[in-house]
Order: sequence, then C-alpha cells, then structure tokens
Amino acid sequence: MNRAAATPQDRSAREPRAARVHTSASRPPAAAPGSPETHAPRTSATLAPRADGGAGAWAELLRLPALFTVPGDALAGAAAAGARPGPRTLLAIGSSLCLYEAGMALNDWADRAEDAVERPHRPLPSGRIRPAAALTAAGALTGAGLALAAGAGRSALAVAAPLAATVWAYDLALKHTPAGPAAMAAARGLDLLLGAVATGGGTRAALPSAALIGSHTLAVTAVSRRETTGGSVLAPLAALATTGALTGLVARRRTRLPAGRRAAAAPGLSGSTPAPGVTDALRAGLSAVYAVTAARPYFHAALNPSPPLTQRAVGGGIRATIPLQAALAARSGAGPTSLLVAALAPAGRWFAQRTAMRKVSIT
Repeated sequence: MNRAAATPQDRSAREPRAARVHTSASRPPAAAPGSPETHAPRTSATLAPRADGGAGAWAELLRLPALFTVPGDALAGAAAAGARPGPRTLLAIGSSLCLYEAGMALNDWADRAEDAVERPHRPLPSGRIRPAAALTAAGALTGAGLALAAGAGRSALAVAAPLAATVWAYDLALKHTPAGPAAMAAARGLDLLLGAVATGGGTRAALPSAALIGSHTLAVTAVSRRETTGGSVLAPLAALATTGALTGLVARRRTRLPAGRRAAAAPGLSGSTPAPGVTDALRAGLSAVYAVTAARPYFHAALNPSPPLTQRAVGGGIRATIPLQAALAARSGAGPTSLLVAALAPAGRWFAQRTAMRKVSIT
C-alpha cells in the first residue's frame, strides 16, 4: 500500500467519531435503483412491529374491497325466501360483514408464519400490525357479528353461530386440508340463509340459492389454494365447468316463486315485483355478466397456471360473486333487489381504485 492511499484512511481514523457520523449521515452513498445496496437487510428497528398499524394496513388486512361481495348474500337470501328486505335484513348484513372481516383478520393471524415466507409484504409479517392486535380484532368482530344476528332474532342467531364456528374452523384447522374449500362454501351458504331467516322467511325456500352460491365459492376456493405456487390446471378447469353449470341453472326461470313473491305478482294486486319479462331479462343479463366475469380468468389460468394468472382467476371469481347474487335475486322474482345487489359491483371497483387496493384474495 502506498503512502498516498493510506493518508485519507489515517486522517479518517484521527477524526472525532461524532464528525465521522455527521458526515456519513449528511452524505449517504448513492445507490442505483435495483442495486444490491437498495435491498440490504433491514435492521431490527425497521422490522419492529408498530402497535398502531395505520388505516392503510388495516384496510389491507381486512381486504376492504372484498366487503362489497357480502351484502348480496343476505339480500339474495331474503329474495329466495320471498320476503321484502327490512331492518332485520340490515342487521343480517351487518352481522355478515363483521363475521367476514373476522375471518380475514383471523386468516392472516393463522398464516403469519407462512406469509412471512410467501407474502412478506402483508401487514403482519411486515410488522405494520401486531399479531395480537389482529387476533383481538377477529374476536371482537365475531362478537359483534353474533350480537347483530341476535338483534335480528333467535332464528338468525341460530344460523350465525354455526357460521362463525365455520369461519374459525376454516382459518385455524381446515384451510390447508381437503375439507377447506367445502368449509368456505358452507360459510357462504350459511350467510345467504342468515339473510333469509333474519328477514322473516324460512330456510327451505332459500336452500337452492344457498347451494348455488356455495358451489361457486367452492370453485373459487379450490383455485385459491395454488395462488402463490401456481401449476394447477385441474382447479381452473373445474372452476370453469362449475361456472358454466351455474350459469345454466341460474339463467333458467325458477319453476315456483316463493309464496310472498307469488302474492305480490298475483293479477290485480299492486306490488314491487316487476313484470315477468323484466325479471327474465335481468336474470339472463346478470347470468351472462357472471359467466364472463368468472370464466375468462379461469380459462386463462387453465392455459397457463402461473401464479399471476392464478391470482387473477381468484380475483375474477370473487368479483363474479356479485352478479351471481344479483342473478339469484332476479331468479326469485325480486327485480329491485337484484338491481341493488348489481350496483355493488361498480361501487366496489370505484372503492378499490380510490384506495389503490385492486387485488382481492381470500387466502
């Protein structure tokens, strides 16, 4: 080593420590974007979780854009039971929203170790929300959901209790087992029945609609199991076939309307039920929207089951839930209710764009 090269180091060594720290802090070395320096390991202070989290972190944890797929369950259930939505329907919707969000918070709490490897950007592994806070939120939301259901009556609580149990069982035990998709499908079906019972109708008339919405959810959940790894052609193909079968069933006119709907549509009686031709057009149009929304991304994922296309297929399946709910309401003869549910789709897209949360997921 020559003397000229050693002199700066010697001068640096003789400088006071405070001066060296001030100099390095005021003039940090520049690093080009994407260079190794920009990806240096974070310190423990950076990784330390923040107790307050933040509105953005909680919105991401709770997947707020997906909330727009929830009210349609209760409204479609009320339509299937032949009951007009009322205050108890609103309580059922509130209960469904709370239980849905409880499932989202519990999902990330249960998967925090897995997400630390596969999805480190999520609120819990990134440290933006403490795991204890997510678990507390799941418990509080579950309690709120059950309380709202109790306000709608004992029969509504009798449906909400197994719904809550199914949500917790799925997240804590069943998610990574073969029973996982069936549990998620059961939760959606119970959610629709909750709306039927809370509004004052019976569960028997709403069972076909619950089975249809549950079948759709089963297909979406099966695809979502390979969201991060991809490689599954069978799941998107099965979901595509399910979408075709459901489209045919929903587009077909219901052979016998619920009792309340038959009375409203009886000749000489004024009611809110539109003419059969109007509801037929609504049912056919909404069924077509459902088919296009779900089938196209499923088809792409079947051709190329990469993680990005699989995730896009899951997002398409989630978004297709709203036109399916609206089509089920139209199938039951509830035209105004079907239009109300259908309006949730553009509202959800607008909200997702405003909040920059365009990706939705159920895992």
